[in-house]
Amino acid sequence: MTNTAPFGAPLRLTDDAVLIVIDVQQGFEDPVLGARDNPEAEQRIAELLDLWHSTGRPVVVVQHETTGGTLDRGTPGYELKPFVAAASRDLHITKTVNSAFYGTPDLHEWLQQRGATQLVTVGIMTNVCNETTARMGGNLGYDVVFPIDAMHTFDMAGPDGGKIPAADLARATAATLHSMRFAKVVTTKDVLAAGAPE
Repeated sequence: MTNTAPFGAPLRLTDDAVLIVIDVQQGFEDPVLGARDNPEAEQRIAELLDLWHSTGRPVVVVQHETTGGTLDRGTPGYELKPFVAAASRDLHITKTVNSAFYGTPDLHEWLQQRGATQLVTVGIMTNVCNETTARMGGNLGYDVVFPIDAMHTFDMAGPDGGKIPAADLARATAATLHSMRFAKVVTTKDVLAAGAPE
């Protein structure tokens, strides 16, 4: 599989573009995680879910399980946020690592069986599971679309102990994915315009 879409070309969505909603779980509301960016991320994700459902495009929901963390199975933190829990989906993946491609069932196998070539990744966290999934998708040859405002992350400490604001981490992710051509970094508005019924 090769990614043949021209980089920097106007965004086009295929009729079977797959929306991958990553780790939109209650545990990310835990104050212990600190300050986050993009307070409108959940609203943007909901808008994209609405578009996908109205156009019949496939939706994949991904759920992360930790051990001794805020997303432990069997705890309230593991549960999906209500608007995602209520959304219909074509595939539900559980994972214990960052990439949605290393979960159960196997995402890559499912995509190949469908003949899918384009992925739109949204969710939590921008620079962790979202970025890892986008990088791997790009390496596997998928046309990955990354609506940067339909996700969020948290402030993080660097190896020197200094705090890096969430917004700066998101900007770094956007720059890496764009400049290294792992994904098309766009906005939710771009995706809505490209995917609306004609």
